[in-house]
Amino acid sequence: MSKSADPDRRTTAPEGPSRRRVLGTAAGAGAVLAAGGLTGTAEAAAPPLLGTYDVVVIGSGAAGMTAALTAAKRGLSCVVVEKAPTFGGSSARSGAGIWLPNNSVIKAAGVPDTPAKAAQYLAAVVGDDVPADRQQAFLDHGPAMLSFVMANSPLRFRWMEGYSDYYPELPGGLPNGRSIEPDQLDGNILGDELARLNPPYLSTPAGMVVFGADYKWLALTAVSAKGLAVATECLARGTKAALLGQKPLTMGQALAGGLRAGLLAADVPVWLNTPLTELYVEGGTVAGAVVTRDGAPGLVRARRGVIVGSGGFEHNAAMRARYQEQPIGTEWTVGAKENTGDGIRAGQQLGAATDLMDDAWWGPAIPTPGQPWFCLAERTLPGGLLVNAAGARFVNEAGPYSDVVHTMYERDTPSAAHIPAWLIVDQNYRNRYLFKDIAPTFPFPDEWYDAGAAHKAWTLDALATAIGVPAAALRSTVDRFNSLARQGEDTDFGRGDSAYDHYYTDPSVQPNSCLAPLWLPPYYALRIVPGDLGTKGGLLTDARARVLRPDGSVIPGLYAAGNAGAAVMGRSYAGAGSTIGPAMTFGYVAALDIADNL
Repeated sequence: MSKSADPDRRTTAPEGPSRRRVLGTAAGAGAVLAAGGLTGTAEAAAPPLLGTYDVVVIGSGAAGMTAALTAAKRGLSCVVVEKAPTFGGSSARSGAGIWLPNNSVIKAAGVPDTPAKAAQYLAAVVGDDVPADRQQAFLDHGPAMLSFVMANSPLRFRWMEGYSDYYPELPGGLPNGRSIEPDQLDGNILGDELARLNPPYLSTPAGMVVFGADYKWLALTAVSAKGLAVATECLARGTKAALLGQKPLTMGQALAGGLRAGLLAADVPVWLNTPLTELYVEGGTVAGAVVTRDGAPGLVRARRGVIVGSGGFEHNAAMRARYQEQPIGTEWTVGAKENTGDGIRAGQQLGAATDLMDDAWWGPAIPTPGQPWFCLAERTLPGGLLVNAAGARFVNEAGPYSDVVHTMYERDTPSAAHIPAWLIVDQNYRNRYLFKDIAPTFPFPDEWYDAGAAHKAWTLDALATAIGVPAAALRSTVDRFNSLARQGEDTDFGRGDSAYDHYYTDPSVQPNSCLAPLWLPPYYALRIVPGDLGTKGGLLTDARARVLRPDGSVIPGLYAAGNAGAAVMGRSYAGAGSTIGPAMTFGYVAALDIADNL
């Protein structure tokens, strides 16, 4: 059962804007007063004043920096307070795909999108988990947000051609996709601030400039002429940048760097090493934030509003244990390590409602030493399959990554364990494809084997013994999978039926680029656990990004965006960048609302 079903952790308000709502209010604190007032740091007890601004933004990820840039360009004074010693949060670590229907970049590229198609598709993906007006606010403001960012920062963007919407077969879905990513940016524009940019999750190969859309081809360099051509192009970009004395940034590094450059030009300060302690309330309105700066508490007052963009709670073990299903672990997430739910908990102390707290931006991950590896191409490339503890397939391995983990949780029982699952591949697969950053034919690191993240055997029976699954069942499963692969149709789980399934695959494999038999020993098993890009539950907001109470009333002066707020995608995932696109959009919406209405 989901933790959201626990009556101590959930309530449904009769007139509330969502049918799923988790209160999760901190024990003994944050009660909503009968008259609608707020509890919080009282004016008399306020710590020393650090400054007064029109808008205080909590967090320097894509949501927070977009919000701050918008506020500044609307003539409001603004400060960004950031817990980490670096800026950029999880956005800087990411591939920075951005899902934004009908934006100017995809329209210029000839993508056949329309507002009606986008609304139809988003409604089909999200369903009634998120109010229609909030879905529409995202669609209405997303294109304007992107145009604003390009007009007020050095950021430019590229269409990720061919990166399908995750459910292109639904009404309004686009098989060629709507996702975009940042174009190359010269880090020199940041000056000394470049050293304070949060590092990427996976470093770009030395001497190369790589875009997110390149990775699907780099995985195929050993078997594809186009893969080799893309690798050559990446190297040529890197060589050119070096000759020009540039410090090339792409993906999340470019996104965070470009937004920070916009804030520098707008004279918006970003205070690093400044964690939020609690929100400050004055006269029934959120009017600032209590933070720790230089080791001491201090108050940053906000004349017009506070925007919480502090990320999710993926690194808070207690919150994950309270709200989410077991097994779960903070060691399986790739979110920024500072994301411990500070902004969410501060809102809860004021009686804010929360939603989707049992969910996350899931994806199958290999718990490799140091940090987990979030599997995209690896589980999709032909010649691999996922099995449970019974040695049986249970899912379309090439389906949307969040769906794979949802299935793992839904089917995981003591009698039929699906966590961990196992990715089974053979040496033919390893001879052909990049795996993480390990070149074809190269061995997996010894540390993977030592940690139990990888196993290797010369027979399927021996591999089954190593991972504790029935040998006969694993042999039967692989035999069945091989027969389906040879005929090119997965009649068991539909792998290859959707255009999305074919994105991270090998076009040279026919008749189905998703499917190839396993036949060449040795065989490998990679441990698969429920990884995530971050949690997707947080403060419940309306279409104007205002934080709500359980009865649907607004907490004055308080806004949320990004993973600090409950996701507009509900329990699903429309396409690549469904985290960052809405995060930036609702950061923009929050700042506009403050400028226009307070």
